[in-house]
Order: sequence, then C-alpha cells, then structure tokens
Amino acid sequence: MFSDGSAEPEAFIKEATRQQFKGLGFTEHSSLPFDNTFALKIGTEKAYCDEINRLKEKYKSIIEVYLALEADYIQGISKSFVELKNSFELDYIIGSIHLVKGPYPDSGLWFIDGSKVEIYDEGIREVFRGDIKSAITSYWHQVNSMIESEEFDIVGHLDKIKMHNKGRWFNESDTWYTTLIDETIDLIKQKDLVVEVNTRGIYKGRSDSLFPGNNVLQKLARKGIRVMLNSDAHHPDEISLYFNEAIETLKKCGYNSVWIFETSGLRAIPLSNFPS
Repeated sequence: MFSDGSAEPEAFIKEATRQQFKGLGFTEHSSLPFDNTFALKIGTEKAYCDEINRLKEKYKSIIEVYLALEADYIQGISKSFVELKNSFELDYIIGSIHLVKGPYPDSGLWFIDGSKVEIYDEGIREVFRGDIKSAITSYWHQVNSMIESEEFDIVGHLDKIKMHNKGRWFNESDTWYTTLIDETIDLIKQKDLVVEVNTRGIYKGRSDSLFPGNNVLQKLARKGIRVMLNSDAHHPDEISLYFNEAIETLKKCGYNSVWIFETSGLRAIPLSNFPS
C-alpha cells in the first residue's frame, strides 16, 4: 500500500491471524531522495507509522504487530539508520542494499532488484562499464560499509546480488567471490547481527535458492550467526510461502533454531517446533 506492497496492512494482519501467527512485522522500504518505484515517498512516513501503530492497538489482544523499516543504505545518500529509528520510534530495522553506488563520479546507481533482468545487465554495462568484478565487489563493500557504519538489527537478503546473475556474469564458487562473502560474514559475526533468510526469490521464480543460498548458510551456521526466516511478502497470500522448505534447508545447513522478534527482544525458536 505505502510503497511496493499490493494490499492494505490490515489484510496482512488478518491473514497472519488466520495462519495463527503470534506476531507480524511491517517493514516498508525507507524513503530515498530521488524518484523510484519501490520505497516510501518522502512525506508519507508519518502516515505509514500512524497506520501501523493504529493496527498495533486494534489487534493487541490477538497478535503482536511491529513497526519497522527496511532501510536502504547508499553511502552519502541514504538517511542514518539511527535517525530513522528515533524519528519514527521503530521496533527494529532491516538493513538492505538495492542500489549499488558506482565507482566513478558520474556513474550513478545500479539497481540489483526488481523483476527485470535487463535492468541488472544494463547497470553492469553502464554504471560499471562492463566490469563484473568491480560491480560485485562494490556491492559487497557497500554491505560491509553498512554493517560498519550503521546501527540496525537484521541484514536483509544478504546475497541478493546473485538473483539476476543466472550463472551468466560470475560463478558463485569463484575464489574472488567467496572471499568477498567471507569478509562480510566476519563483520556480521563481529557486530552480532541477525541474518534474514528470505524466501521471496524462490516463490517468485527469480532465484533457484534462498537469500542467502546454501553455501552461505553453511558458513553462517559454522560461525554461529543467528538467522530469521522472512517471506518478504508484498501480498497477504505470501506471508509464509516456502517456509516449510526453508526450514528443511536450514536444518541441512547446520541450524537448529531460527530467531523471532518480540517486544522483549529477539528469541530463538527450535526448528523442531515447526511441522515437517
């Protein structure tokens, strides 16, 4: 409703209660100082917060509702995450990268998300002059910069950079690529952040694996890094899509639990609590 969702917030809550959820978090995309098709428009933030807070009160005896943002990080462009959290009294923040800053003064931004592979390819050619290593390295370094410079709770769709690759531009097993991932994982461990396990790429048919994929999940598990299962739903029908399969994948990758957000903070839920 407010950004790239396709239903009223209350419809999500009604579906969540039908599925017997104990809690539901709303994470609209934070506004950005330029036109785009996916984020809150500047000036609409208060309306978003007021509506979620109204629903919090309305449904407080039935389900916990959380007010949050998926905050975009672009060096020198996006707002401070602390400023966002304090200004809107958010329960938590997911930190994500959707637009990668180019290496040249006039190179612009590379949009890595959305449904169009052509935009991804165009960005590599125009923003990074066809240099795929420069493009991918810039993505991971931007993630690192976000982790080092911002205060937030959850790392969103960690390796989404692979979504439109389709094995064409780079190989995820290449040493230069896995080295970049390892550097980021070490930073996540140092900051004790939670990593989102995002199912949207699979159920939308845009990815063959979760964000992050199995190899990355195995690395995270070995480091003891906490994970949270999210559907990144843009419609009420999507709020639990591919959860059962994701839970089985997490078990195979070495996880015994996932973490959920509650009013009192994060809490671990054993994977054995979920039906097979």
